[in-house]
Amino acid sequence: MRAILDGIRLALRAIARNPLRASLTVLGILIGVSAVIIVTALGTGARDSVGSQIQSLGANFVIVFPQNSQASGKRGSLGSGARLSEEDGRTILRESTSVVAIAPVLRAGGQIVYGDQNWSTNIIGTTLPYLQVRNWKVVQGDAWDAHDEVVKSKVVVLGSSVAKTLFGSEDPVGRTVRIGRYPYHVLGVLESKGEAPFGGDQDDCVLMPIASYRSRVSRVPPGFAGVLMASASSPETTERAVKQIDGILRQRHHIDEGRDPDFEIHTQKEFAEMQQSVFGLLTGLLIGVAAVSLIVGGIGVMNIMLVSVTERTREIGIRMAIGAREGNIQAQFLIEAVVLALIGGLVGTLIAVVIVTIVAKILGWGMPLNLTPIVISIAVSGGIGVGFGFFPARRAAKLDPIEALRHE
Repeated sequence: MRAILDGIRLALRAIARNPLRASLTVLGILIGVSAVIIVTALGTGARDSVGSQIQSLGANFVIVFPQNSQASGKRGSLGSGARLSEEDGRTILRESTSVVAIAPVLRAGGQIVYGDQNWSTNIIGTTLPYLQVRNWKVVQGDAWDAHDEVVKSKVVVLGSSVAKTLFGSEDPVGRTVRIGRYPYHVLGVLESKGEAPFGGDQDDCVLMPIASYRSRVSRVPPGFAGVLMASASSPETTERAVKQIDGILRQRHHIDEGRDPDFEIHTQKEFAEMQQSVFGLLTGLLIGVAAVSLIVGGIGVMNIMLVSVTERTREIGIRMAIGAREGNIQAQFLIEAVVLALIGGLVGTLIAVVIVTIVAKILGWGMPLNLTPIVISIAVSGGIGVGFGFFPARRAAKLDPIEALRHE
């Protein structure tokens, strides 16, 4: 232990004699360690943020898109095939044991006006189960009822972004807004869900009964549904729900097994898997770049240690002459290389902590600094000191004492 402490003391003294050279030596390790910690924290924060956005899509979310399919197997653009209908949704809800709610959804861009304020937003025509499927609560006022859907009432529920833009701090409930040529009574305001998983503001929308949408916003055939959004009874039954929906729609659309259907079914799990794949690829790529930086830093440590051995050849000869053994000389230079690398690792960690803290505040993400990557990064920097410092230390230990004393 005393020999190790003496070696650390000598290493720090040697580093203090050439602070600029030491700083340049550890720069590569410093950058590599910082990059590993920052990438890990950023990846965790981004993964958690996108994960929460995917969860905000709804409860055990399943979405069915129309998809053109010809006998030859050639497909057209999304939505250009046989249409989905409200009756499809009602049949799925009636016959599927794993679907607890389903809603048809029609969507179009439109201008909403209140007083001298106006805003371009997404107009969504749907039914009441949409709120259950999306796990979306009305935090001010209330939603429409079944009677409103039957009589095509001119009523709307506003997304929080639309409510804030048009009304500011004023309570929107009970007010009248205009969409196109028609006035609509505001029944309520939805809770805020924030950004969607693949961009866009989920709260920038206006909901209305689907019959009112068909009559006044976009005239489409009765019963037409752009997409169907469903909720499985639990995460465990989502795959079963997908199979049941597929079977029911194939039967209703007269599509045999083995032929491409005229619809596509996607789930939250698919979005989550896509997210994991993208973030895994990016994280691996960035960590690979950081690893290259660490290797370059290790080569820098080895080069500087070789220069140090050359400069201190006479010192090595004197130490050997007064009784130092090969092991003592080797340990001295090896400890110096490890201390250099660890200094780079520690400084890189401090810089990474500062950067992560600043970025987390700017982005508004939770970016946890886990102890594991920090410990691993510092341990790797120490290992680089050992690996790249061994050759210079061994070279110093193998010097001939007589030749070393003659060195000028």
